Amino acid sequence: MKKRILPFALAACSVLLTACSGPADTADLKGFVDDTLNKPRGRVEPIPVFKPYEFFSYSAAGLRSPFELPVVADSEVNIQPGSDIRPDLERRKEHLEQFSLGALSMVGTLKRDDGVLWALIKDGDGSVVRVKEGNYMGQNHGQILSVSEYRINLIEIVPNGIGGWIERPRTLALEGLGGE
Repeated sequence: MKKRILPFALAACSVLLTACSGPADTADLKGFVDDTLNKPRGRVEPIPVFKPYEFFSYSAAGLRSPFELPVVADSEVNIQPGSDIRPDLERRKEHLEQFSLGALSMVGTLKRDDGVLWALIKDGDGSVVRVKEGNYMGQNHGQILSVSEYRINLIEIVPNGIGGWIERPRTLALEGLGGE
């Protein structure tokens, strides 16, 4: 079987090789190459000059984040130089004091049979915790003054910058309320 195929394969190869090697008229191909080489060559645009990177120093780090709701202050904060306001550092910390107020959100309320209104707070881990008047939350020693269906009013004790402490009122509104 192999002996029959071998002559046909040799014949096919010789036919293919003779087709490529014949005296072909390549004058038109040579003319095209000559015309292309004689044409003026184009210019490559120079590499654009890039401006050097300018560093930007963000100086508003101490201001309120634009992604947080504005604080609704019910009263003015008064700085009293001889004030005896200070946080109770001996008190055992509650769960919500490990999160900043920006990481906490009020998601609802719950009223029990004893008439106490509890607020439901989603913490920074995504868990829901219930709090009532007198509980603490936030990293600035914030104590809850009142709980309503739509907001929590609390007072934080923060450093005043001159070695003392001041009370700062804060409000945490119910999540999803427009205008709060």
